[in-house]
Amino acid sequence: MLRRRAALSKKKEGCGGRAAALKRRMFARAAVLLLLASPAYAASDWTNAAKSRARLVADAQGAGLEIELSPGAITYWRDPGEAGVPPTFDFAGSANLASAEVDFPAPERIPEPDGSVAFGYRAGVTLPIRLKAADPAKPVRLVAKIDYAVCEKICLPARAKAEIDWPGGSDAGLAEARAKVPKPVAVGALGVTTTATGPKSWRLCLTNVPQDLFVEAPEGVWIEPKREADGRCYALTLQQAPDDAKPPFAVRLTVEGLDGAMETQATLGG
Repeated sequence: MLRRRAALSKKKEGCGGRAAALKRRMFARAAVLLLLASPAYAASDWTNAAKSRARLVADAQGAGLEIELSPGAITYWRDPGEAGVPPTFDFAGSANLASAEVDFPAPERIPEPDGSVAFGYRAGVTLPIRLKAADPAKPVRLVAKIDYAVCEKICLPARAKAEIDWPGGSDAGLAEARAKVPKPVAVGALGVTTTATGPKSWRLCLTNVPQDLFVEAPEGVWIEPKREADGRCYALTLQQAPDDAKPPFAVRLTVEGLDGAMETQATLGG
């Protein structure tokens, strides 16, 4: 009887040991899956601002400013359109930073309550930031102060401050944001032709019909494009300019198409 009890006890211990080992393997597997599912990127804390919040994210290639907007709110592109304020960035205070260049995904035209048209983003946007370290052998401590505007029924100023280390991992969802940044191309690749139709007007044509065209003129100059009936040509009209500003004007063209967005430089002569 004693031998039988001892044998049963050993059998229970063996079962308990196998159960414990199985539990440890399950925990180890769950930990691995959790690590694989976790985003391999760095992100700063969110900064809450007017009808929005913002933070910095970073991956192996660079960083980005992520802005989330309240339902119905918008924020602006580098050229805000007829009204609005573009975002500004201050990277003073960063460590080991040689340069920081902000890229902007292609915008959309957004009708405003006052009848004007804004160029910007709904729901939110991630603006990629190209970074260059002063010493490539050392990490960058990126410190950013960002001022931007958020508009719904009224427009409100928003401000965020965030810090992050770079490099920050392998993927921060920044690849998708980078893919939306217009690709620089030569003006000939789009077949751009421009012809003066008056002292303050031009006709601009492209080889293919674009989904949209944005024309950025020098500071203080506003040139409005109107699509013509054929779809690939636009009538450009000088709407605003300083008194001493006269053609030719160097303009940046952002062309949105089915295959993505492209940008190029053109000149509007006199």
